Parts: sequence; C-alpha cells; structure tokens
Amino acid sequence: MYNKNIKLILAAALFGTAVWQFTESEIGNGIFLILLSLIFILFYFKNEFIILAFLKLRKQDFPGAQKWLSKIKDPQAALVRKQQGYYEYLHGLMLSQTNLMQAEKHFKKAVELGLSMDTDLAIAKLNLAGVAMSRRRKLEATNLMNEAKKLDKQGLLKDQIKMMKEQLKKI
Repeated sequence: MYNKNIKLILAAALFGTAVWQFTESEIGNGIFLILLSLIFILFYFKNEFIILAFLKLRKQDFPGAQKWLSKIKDPQAALVRKQQGYYEYLHGLMLSQTNLMQAEKHFKKAVELGLSMDTDLAIAKLNLAGVAMSRRRKLEATNLMNEAKKLDKQGLLKDQIKMMKEQLKKI
C-alpha cells in the first residue's frame, strides 16, 4: 500500500522520464511511460483496494471485502478525503450485517467525510435512520429518512424507505 503522495511522485517521475524519452526520439517508450503515469494518477483518486472491496461486495463476499480493506493500514495517509468516506462506508455496510451500533459510528464518519454518489449517501443515511429507529429516536429517524428520500433521485430505495416509515409508525 503506497502513500497517496508517493503515487503522485511516481507519476511525476514517470512523466519526466517520458519527456526525456521524447527528447531522445524514443516516441514509443515516451507514450508507454505517459500511460503508466496515468495509472498512478488514477490510483491516487480511486484507491485500488477500495475498488477491489466494492467488487467483492457486489458478490456478497463480505470476508473477501474485509480482506481487501484490511490492506489499508493508515486510511488518513493513504486515502484522499472522499476515499476515506468510502472506506468508512464499506466498513459500515459490513458491520451492519452483524453489529448495528458499531456500524452507526462508521456511517456517521462516512457522511461527515463525504461520499461522491448521492445514492451511497442515501444508503448511509437510511442505515443511520434504521439505527435511530432501533434506539427509539423517532424524530432523528424521520429526518434521516427524509434526507435519504431527497438524495435517492433514481428511486432505488423507495421500497425500503416506505417500509421503514411504516415501521416508524408502530413506534
């Protein structure tokens, strides 16, 4: 696991070497090195271990996703702010299967750090609403569900929100 700054340094070094190769009339080598430096820039903004963890989660392989996330030793040093949000979000999703109270901490941190997609933010807020319902905090749960409904522009969570509102009426 490389530090996020090391990735940028490697990309700059590869780009500098590519420029040198162009001046030496080695056009093929220069193009290859520029493409290689673009991979390091991509991995600066999109962490490779988080991508692999998402792929494991798509297959409902929670232990596999946890294995990839555990390779990130220091999230603050290795990840940019949005990636830290997704790191916490993934931990929250995995913990929501077993321990809601610990998952709440991770979802709150993910919402605080920020998530790129509105749907992911809506899922995090909906999970927080579920935790608030389980703790009998009706007002907080209602507010979080309304926020999740606003963020869910495609209507993917409409059924879950409707089901949770009906459960909330029973409290």
